[in-house]
Amino acid sequence: MTNFDPFPSPCYIMFEESLEANLQLLDLVQKAANVKIICALKGFAFWQSFPLVAQYLSGATASSLNEARLISEEMGVDAHTYAPIYFENEWKDIMLYSSHITFNSLSQYARFRDEIAQFPKSISLGLRVNPEYSEVKTDLYNPARPGSRLGILAENMPPHLPDGIEGLHVHTLCENNSYALENMLLHFEERFATFIKECKWVNLGGGHLITQKDYDIPHLIRILQKFRERYPNLEEVILEPGEAVGWQTGVLVSTVEDIIENKGIKIAMLNISFSCHLPDCLEMPYKPTVIGATEPDENSKHVYRLGGCSCLAGDFIGMGDFAFPEPLEVGDRIVFDDMIHYTMVKTTFFNGVQHPAIGIVKKNGEFVLLTQPTYEDYKRKLG
Repeated sequence: MTNFDPFPSPCYIMFEESLEANLQLLDLVQKAANVKIICALKGFAFWQSFPLVAQYLSGATASSLNEARLISEEMGVDAHTYAPIYFENEWKDIMLYSSHITFNSLSQYARFRDEIAQFPKSISLGLRVNPEYSEVKTDLYNPARPGSRLGILAENMPPHLPDGIEGLHVHTLCENNSYALENMLLHFEERFATFIKECKWVNLGGGHLITQKDYDIPHLIRILQKFRERYPNLEEVILEPGEAVGWQTGVLVSTVEDIIENKGIKIAMLNISFSCHLPDCLEMPYKPTVIGATEPDENSKHVYRLGGCSCLAGDFIGMGDFAFPEPLEVGDRIVFDDMIHYTMVKTTFFNGVQHPAIGIVKKNGEFVLLTQPTYEDYKRKLG
């Protein structure tokens, strides 16, 4: 086990060797299945590693102008851009930084298509569609929930793709396996096969947890190969996972600053906030893994609830307590595993709570401190 005492606290630490192992697996899939896998920045935006990502993946996908610009500047490629809405004052820059642009609605396409036609750069345009099927259990993360604002229903599509539209984008997965993708494709094709046959490309979105230990890689490759066989007109089939890129590549290091007790419940107060630094634990909700801790049972002697440092009353790690092999003491490190994907990109300055530092452990074992947030960062966030 890594000794985390020498690292700053709080600090997000990404292990480059683990990232490269994920990238190699994703590259294997894209080559075997004849698809393009690109990195979704909404799930993995560790831009200092983008040169390494670019060695293996076929680009990246953006959901905002800032993400598209970051892809252009740090990965050296144009972005595949999709956003639920685009803004007039950002539109020219969106076009500048994008190779593909997907619209969430026909009305958004109608609003911007004339400017696209006059832009001195070729951009491939698409529409996001909603197949009305998903296996995502949490509605907050379910793009196909009833009344969803994401994607066009088949019943609202015209008889044929509008002039200028070359692709379809469908995204209804979240931490799902290849069998969920297979089921989604049945509904996608049932509703949109006519349009798929008119496309140059199809983007199958994100949520493919390809780098998870028990993911059925051969099954995924077969699904993608058969999909390509059914639609030989397609020049590109694209997948855009973010979480799978950063899966199990790093940690969030924190420190016990106080231990209090309330009605027999021992609470370890940490120098991080679950509201500020692990908001997806509250949104999903889910219980992250703490290195060295286990799920409490009747034989557990050293059980603690983990509390954050903000003033939010519910700033606890959600979904229960943690059992430790020894009593916790002030100064002990508490290390949360698998924190480099969605968690890291959602951090906030709520309550003015200090942001974690960010560092990377290189393949040769060297630790490089990349950022150490300051008061000025917080102040700039407010205006």
